[in-house]
Amino acid sequence: MAVTEMAVSIGTGAINSVISKLNDLLGDEVTSLVGTALLGKKVKLGIQYLRNELSSMKAVLLRLSDMEEHMEPQTREWRDRVRDMSFEIEDYIDRFVQRRRGHGGSQSQGGDGGLVSKAVRKIKSVWDDFQTGKEIDELKAMVVEESERRNRYNIDQCLPLPPPHVPLDQAGLRTQYEAVRNPVGIDGPREKIFGWLMEQDAKPNVVAIFGIGGSGKTTLALEVYNKIQQQFDCRAFISVSRTPDIKRLLKHILFQVNEEEYNNSEMWDLEQLILKLREHLKDKRYLIVIDDIWSTTAWQHVKFALPIDNIKRSRIIATTRNKNVATSCCADMDGHMYEAKLLTVDDSRSLFFGRIFSSGECCPQELREVADEILKKCGGLPLAIISIGSLLATKSRTVEVWSKIRKSVSSAVQKDCPLDQMKRILLLSYLDLPHHLKACFLYLSVFPEGYYIDSRFLIWNWMAEGLIGGENREDMERLGESYLNELINRSMIQARKIGADGTRVKICGVHDIVLDFIVSQAAEDKFVTVLIDGKYPSWKIRWLSLHLNSSQAADLPIKDASHLRSLNIFGPRGKQLPQNCEALRVLNIEGVVKSKNCHVEHIGSFYQLKYLRIIGYQITSPDTTITELPEQIGNLQHLEVLDLRGYRILKLPATIVQLKKLVCLFLDEIFTPLPDGIGNLQCLEELSGINLCNASVRSVQGLGELTKLRALKIKWILCFDRVLDEEDHMRVCASTLSKLVANSLRSLHFTGIKSSDFLNSWVFPSGSPPPPLRRLFLEGVGNFDFPAVPSQIRSLINLTRLSIRYVREMGEEGVNILASLPMLLSLTILLLYTQRQSCVISSQGFQRLVKLNFHGETCLMFEPGAMPKLQRLKLVVFRWPEQYNPGLLHLSSLKHVSIWNWRRDRGVEDLMDEIRSVHPNHPILDRRV
Repeated sequence: MAVTEMAVSIGTGAINSVISKLNDLLGDEVTSLVGTALLGKKVKLGIQYLRNELSSMKAVLLRLSDMEEHMEPQTREWRDRVRDMSFEIEDYIDRFVQRRRGHGGSQSQGGDGGLVSKAVRKIKSVWDDFQTGKEIDELKAMVVEESERRNRYNIDQCLPLPPPHVPLDQAGLRTQYEAVRNPVGIDGPREKIFGWLMEQDAKPNVVAIFGIGGSGKTTLALEVYNKIQQQFDCRAFISVSRTPDIKRLLKHILFQVNEEEYNNSEMWDLEQLILKLREHLKDKRYLIVIDDIWSTTAWQHVKFALPIDNIKRSRIIATTRNKNVATSCCADMDGHMYEAKLLTVDDSRSLFFGRIFSSGECCPQELREVADEILKKCGGLPLAIISIGSLLATKSRTVEVWSKIRKSVSSAVQKDCPLDQMKRILLLSYLDLPHHLKACFLYLSVFPEGYYIDSRFLIWNWMAEGLIGGENREDMERLGESYLNELINRSMIQARKIGADGTRVKICGVHDIVLDFIVSQAAEDKFVTVLIDGKYPSWKIRWLSLHLNSSQAADLPIKDASHLRSLNIFGPRGKQLPQNCEALRVLNIEGVVKSKNCHVEHIGSFYQLKYLRIIGYQITSPDTTITELPEQIGNLQHLEVLDLRGYRILKLPATIVQLKKLVCLFLDEIFTPLPDGIGNLQCLEELSGINLCNASVRSVQGLGELTKLRALKIKWILCFDRVLDEEDHMRVCASTLSKLVANSLRSLHFTGIKSSDFLNSWVFPSGSPPPPLRRLFLEGVGNFDFPAVPSQIRSLINLTRLSIRYVREMGEEGVNILASLPMLLSLTILLLYTQRQSCVISSQGFQRLVKLNFHGETCLMFEPGAMPKLQRLKLVVFRWPEQYNPGLLHLSSLKHVSIWNWRRDRGVEDLMDEIRSVHPNHPILDRRV
């Protein structure tokens, strides 16, 4: 099977998947499922006809996708009908296969001829009952009708010639995920706003930045924020949306200014949250950025939580597209308004060429004239320039190719306002996407505005939806990551958080203008339907995303869900889901539940489900949470991802171990024990949220049988009503973990360690292969802490990320152990606040480390040449000693320095001044108290 054989696309619908399933019905798979003898000659011929005719239609649809922009209405109608038909046929095949399984067809009947004959007769009667032959004839009639319509419309004569192959010039591509350290055209505006914010007015004042979408307001606000944030006691950067959830916004502020208080905020109502924020900020010099405010109402709600009578020279930055909103912000308190200007000709050229050509490379003279014509059409709008630049970065550098793009841009922007022109430019970039990327790109419309998208979950969604093809999950994940990389390289998606190794995007997002375009394009292509007001349309929907606010918590407005393949719900919602979700592949729900165990009652009947995620970001009471799963969940034989974090699952049903395809299981680590028979889940690769203290010895031993397990997140928290031999139980756990670490585990997160004994079992015999573990997080609780850095860690030479909380003493030996890990990229050490000491970091070891978080009173001293690749450093020190200088100027690659010092010691400010004036990298500085 080709890599993309099973993938669903905008152009072909589910035809790829249908053809594959029809082949299965004619091949070996049907033998084990229903018996070859049951496929009579007429039925076989009907299935063969469907397969062959759909294969022909698929070829036509692929060619049509190359003429998306100029397709005749007749042709477009035929394409849409064929796509809908492909989904109807796939739904039928899935229902048929499920019926066969429901009648025991997949279970072996042994070698007794009498039993086999009885089983064959029973299944044959089922086929007769459901009139399989008649149903095949009906499907065939649908295909015949569309074949005849294809001939009447002369579809084949409308097809374009295959486009010539244009090789990519890889030298012209920007390095993946390269951060723009010095944004174009930003210096003057940044300094002007900086001057306003540094005025001596003791009361809070505001700077409101306004301008059209895509003009760089957020970039400007972020630049100012990074430049001045270290001068404030606390700070926060939040993004508002068109339909903001004010409570969530305020919680995001609280998380950034007072993380400890945030952890206690789940039970607060809006009024309590405002009072807590005001109380915390009243004596602080705060800096708050409120990005992308759409209405004066939203501004008023946020403003109520900020103490404007504070006399600590606090400051607020607001960005908005609406000048009236900017005026309102400044009217409420002393403030300044700044209109985001479009780029000058020179700045436009700099941004444009910088996106296409690598560092030090110049634009060829023969391309400059056509480049200037393209830039003139972009009108100085940064987002438009980046979009077209990213498109040209994938093309060959010839006058012919660039002129063709220029003509497309010219026809797109001859009329309309700048915002409409921007969307037309985005259409050019969209039409240029390869077939396999269009559906993945439009799928992003399911997420709300301003949503931070976890890249792994996005790729898993793509896989579950059938947007990525492949023969095994590992290949599909790798392919999905390459899809994501390509969309980021084309500037269609924004990378918002990058891993320590600099090669993987952990969090991504979509610019709001791009999201507007995606939503409208997805609707036009009849792909994803996004409903914000909760009104369910009458037409047939297959992909649905509901964005609900706090006033829309009624039952979900879904009447007939039998055709739904994907359902995403964001925000508070009603009591139950519809029952008839036979075709559902993906169910993703985030928000507040309104009654106990809602949304899970009927899940066992969603037989096609591959991805199930119900996340609670706020638990209001024991009566509005999920505590158990139905036994019928064992029916979900296609389920690969099950995520119920945030809910108090007290016990997993015994049938959970029947989910033979389950790859990822995420639960709440405090309440949920391992189920007996966990060893049956042989496809399981990631397990998170398990309390080993609540698990039986048998289930802990079964955990060691999971030969494909790659990531494990567990806790050891003894519940009050639990009686066990703790020492013996921990010994079994240590043995299981040792087995997993030696064989398959790549990531281990263990919280609640009460003994070093289990670490002792990780000392591997000399000559044995080094364990494959790459990420390790250890955290002691209660009265236990690590006396020193565990020496056993020295044998884990493949570690790239290490976190240890809490260590009593670091010492020279501890430094040597950590420095001996040759692959280490990220290190977090939390020391107990004990006797002050010093640790010297020499040029030996830590050659690849790029991120260091160090908490404790131990003074680190960096010698010349130490940690040559370190980019991000965070030091948390309660008391900063006099005359202490850690030697941060010796860290040549630093890009970001954060120092937390509760006593506001003068030495920290002196160090910041030295770095600011002397360090050649001019790293971003962040001081917190």
